[in-house]
Amino acid sequence: MNIRGTVVTSLAALALIAAGCGGDDEGGGNGGGGNGAAESGGDLSGTQLTIWTNEFQPDRMEKTEAILADFREETGVETELVPVPDDQLAPLMTNAAAAGELPDVVLGTPMSDSQGYAAEGLFDAEAAQAVVDKLGADTFSQNALDLVSADGVATGVPSDGWGMLLIYRTDLFDEAGIDPPETLDDISAAAEQLNGDGMAGITLATAPGDGFTAETFEHIGLALGCQLVNDAGEVTFDSPECIEALEWYADIARNYSVPGAQDVESTRGTYFAGRAAMVMWSPFILDGMAGLRNDTRPSCPQCKKDRGFLAKNSGLVGPLAGASGEPTQLGVVTTSNIGTDTDTEAAQALIEYMMTDGYVRWLSVSPQGKYPVRPGEGDEYETAWAELESGVDRQAPLADFYSEASITALGDATDTLSRWAFAQGQGALLGAMAGEQPVANAVAAVIAGDDPAEVAAETQETIEEIQAGLE
Repeated sequence: MNIRGTVVTSLAALALIAAGCGGDDEGGGNGGGGNGAAESGGDLSGTQLTIWTNEFQPDRMEKTEAILADFREETGVETELVPVPDDQLAPLMTNAAAAGELPDVVLGTPMSDSQGYAAEGLFDAEAAQAVVDKLGADTFSQNALDLVSADGVATGVPSDGWGMLLIYRTDLFDEAGIDPPETLDDISAAAEQLNGDGMAGITLATAPGDGFTAETFEHIGLALGCQLVNDAGEVTFDSPECIEALEWYADIARNYSVPGAQDVESTRGTYFAGRAAMVMWSPFILDGMAGLRNDTRPSCPQCKKDRGFLAKNSGLVGPLAGASGEPTQLGVVTTSNIGTDTDTEAAQALIEYMMTDGYVRWLSVSPQGKYPVRPGEGDEYETAWAELESGVDRQAPLADFYSEASITALGDATDTLSRWAFAQGQGALLGAMAGEQPVANAVAAVIAGDDPAEVAAETQETIEEIQAGLE
């Protein structure tokens, strides 16, 4: 099989997994490393950069254009901003590579694509590493740098990240005398106690063939020490840890969640309706839960009088601990990348600007899903992020609705987030699995009553076949 074609196909599939939403704007600030554009070596006036961004919604495009306008005025570099939704990145990159018209800069690239395209020679890792070095590697989250690096070189400049959350009703927990959940045992005990009388203990993604089901299960699997592959790159889905994760997930879903195939929309809808005590979701749910957008508004009985009721009565838990006692969580780091056929100096100057003078405004495009993975010197960017306003139809800081502990949970992801296969250099495998979704299918099968060990063994074979196709 053609390796290049296989990698592109796998990346196309993985591009469907990570998506972003929400956003608002706020003033920027200077920080560690200084203004990269001002420090660049030569005269950049008249240089033209084509910039792709996955923040394609009109309001986010407008805010990004405002940052670029300031960059143009300061440097004389002309910019063209092109909206590229996540599910279009892979085919557009394939077409651009074939035509010899690669973008100069790509903003908001998922870490999987950053590594994959750098390996293919479409992204300039050395140029990205030079930006990291110039800004100061110690001003970035080391975990974020590790996730986006290959052979010790950053394939893109880490920009921001998000981690999967357990969201729970603090009012229901308080009424029942239940402590805030920190472990999987806490979750299962609370789900059992709070389930009943029209209230699900938790609403979990269970739909077969669904990427959100696979992501949610991976979050649980990581907490239990379940890894997709080992350090030798061998598939390990039939391990005791993964079997235990299947058993845990199926037990909770069968006994304390909502019957039927649940997905990203239905789980959010159930929690928003006030019919579940817990839900697992990404932080992109937070502005909607606070009543700041009209397209996804809470409909719980109390929400009719107070649109922010659900947010004010919800707690957020990031890293979860399983039997191993090592808290971790599924998460994604996004990067800013430099194409291999560009004016490298101008592209580097732009990314340096986006990570300094323009950084806070870039984070403000979608604050709930863009936690800074470059805290900066003295954590100034984390401090500025906490004051940003989220929302679409209405805007307000998340701190107006969520507790200090919950806001802290969003930041914890930068040091604890993980994804299957990346530490083992097998990120392309996770992408190749996205089309067939063997993990989501395994979860659904065990929930339906199939033996977890047998399902794990069958899924192991399927994943091994997918892996063989990448060779």
